[in-house]
Amino acid sequence: MTEPSVFDQFRPLLFTIAYEILGSAADAEDVLQDSYLRWRDIDEDEVEHPRAYLVQIVTRQALNQLRSARRRREDYVGNWLPEPIRTEHDASHDVLLAESVSMAMLLVLETLGPTERAVFVLSEVFGHSLVEIAEMIGKSDATVRQIAHRAREHVQARRKRFQPDADTNRAVIGRFLLAARTGEVQNLMDVLAPDVVQISDGGGRVIVAGRPVTGAAPVAKFIIGLAQNSMADMAVEFGSFNALPALLFRSGADGHLDTVLMIEIDGDLITGLYAVRNPEKLQSADVPRPLERPQDIL
Repeated sequence: MTEPSVFDQFRPLLFTIAYEILGSAADAEDVLQDSYLRWRDIDEDEVEHPRAYLVQIVTRQALNQLRSARRRREDYVGNWLPEPIRTEHDASHDVLLAESVSMAMLLVLETLGPTERAVFVLSEVFGHSLVEIAEMIGKSDATVRQIAHRAREHVQARRKRFQPDADTNRAVIGRFLLAARTGEVQNLMDVLAPDVVQISDGGGRVIVAGRPVTGAAPVAKFIIGLAQNSMADMAVEFGSFNALPALLFRSGADGHLDTVLMIEIDGDLITGLYAVRNPEKLQSADVPRPLERPQDIL
């Protein structure tokens, strides 16, 4: 068997960094493609630390991509959610990695400026020193230290508790599905946190709720309406997306993926429902995405 190239060896790590900076799998793949072309044009034997070199290339490319993406998102129709990625056991074994790609965390990161986001991700998730990050993004150590402090405080004030529990999650989701299908509003409310939030992303291409739905009663009525109308004839399957339990809704004989509903759970209550329906964001949603952090910082 042919040994993987240096770039392929670090690809899961590089994708994870790019995705967490960008919140888009498609944009992350574009960054990796551009980074590979740059890597291909250099003499690998002259690079003393390939991983550090590639992380620097990907970080800079991702920052450039994020700045242009931010301008595009200003014109986005309706609620914007990160592009969902199918995650397997590699993410759930590492709680910090799992939290970092969760919908709640990615939405918090979206409130940071591009440089703040990159610094936070590289330092807090991937364990790079501020000196290393300063070199990667071309800023002074003192400036990066200030950025890191500001970003950390910003995220800490907004992050949700993240405690994955597969057994409990499956039981809660089972109760959620049963109540939605039978139309029992109170039973559904019993598995919803009082301040639960439901966010739908259709990108202006499919019909979704134009604004977030907040509160157990409004969310319960909204979900039951969907279950009994637009999603009544769809096939449902379990999955794991962004290290969260998810329900996949498929329509038609070909099993066309219509919706990925990611479910955020705290204890035995659902605190967040993130429904992605924008067809552009679902094009490669069925492809498992290996995620990785450097093993020497686990």
